Parts: sequence; structure tokens; C-alpha cells
Amino acid sequence: MAAPVKRMPRRHPYRVLVAAVLSTRTQDPVTTAASRRLFRVAPNPLALSRLRPERIRRLVYPVGFYRTKARILPRLGRMLLERWGGRVPATLPELLSLPGVGRKVANIVITQAFGQPAIAVDTHVQRVSNRLGLVRTRRPEQTESALTQLLPRRLWAEWNPLLVALGQTSCRPIRPLCPTCPVRRWCMRRGVNP
Repeated sequence: MAAPVKRMPRRHPYRVLVAAVLSTRTQDPVTTAASRRLFRVAPNPLALSRLRPERIRRLVYPVGFYRTKARILPRLGRMLLERWGGRVPATLPELLSLPGVGRKVANIVITQAFGQPAIAVDTHVQRVSNRLGLVRTRRPEQTESALTQLLPRRLWAEWNPLLVALGQTSCRPIRPLCPTCPVRRWCMRRGVNP
């Protein structure tokens, strides 16, 4: 089964940022469709800053927390214009200062938009890294820190897409498909009932 994980286009930092904000707590196919609808109307930070939250709600529904995201996105567009002249910042501290941007979103932007090494930890990366026995962590920040010490930098950017694909197909949260998992021989199966 092919994983529905979708890579965002490189060198389009604005699109990567907005799509990553929309992606939180949302499945990839829903994020892709919502992003397309939004980008038709708001292809840049200026257009996004001028949209009313009601319009954004209609465009991005049914992404998770669509009402909150609809309030945040015009502010995000305004901040990009006011602080960075409409450009997306490329550093973790600057990205974290934007509304709706946490470490996962910031690290996705750093890797996908700017091609820099970072590890974005979402629910799949958290679960699969622990099941494999690579880390023993409870929070994404702990997992990110542990993985950055464990993995070579050249693998950081690829870790999220690889583990998202594995988490969506084999290493599912409930009833993982361990017998057919491509990495079963290296997996410690932590937290998996026999």
C-alpha cells in the first residue's frame, strides 16, 4: 500500500509554510486539497493578509482546527509582510515567532523550503521512533533532541517523510502490520502487544 504522504514543493517557502500550518492535526489528502483551494485565492502573503477569516474557513474546511487556523493565517500573512517584507524567514527562532508555527511546522519549512537539515517530529515520527527502540521519549521535543544526537545530519530531512510513510502503512497506531513491515528485523516493537 502506498503512503499518502505528500512532499511540499521546494523553493516555495510561503506555500510550504501555509500548507504545513494547515497540516497540523490533518491527514495529508485533506491538507493538499485545502491548500490548493487557499492558494488559488491567496497565492502570496499580501493576499492572505487581506482575506477575512470567514472566507478562509470556507476554503480550508475540513482541516483540523479550521476555525483557529482561519483566524491565524491573515495574521501570519501580515507578520511576513511587516517583519520580513513578504519573505518567509529561514531560521528556527524566527519561524517559531509566527502564529500557528510550532517546532514541527518550523522544521518542515526549514527542510522542505530551504533544504537545511532538521527533524520534524509528528505523531508518526514519535510513535515509530519509539517502537523501533531508537528513543524512549514521550514528547516531540525530546524525540527531536534524541534523534538529532543519534542520526547523521544527512538523514535528518528525510526522517520525517520516511517515518510518516511507514506510520501510515505498516506501523499504524492500532494493529500495526508487524509481520509484513519492511523494517521488522530491526524493530524492538516497543509498546506493541504480541
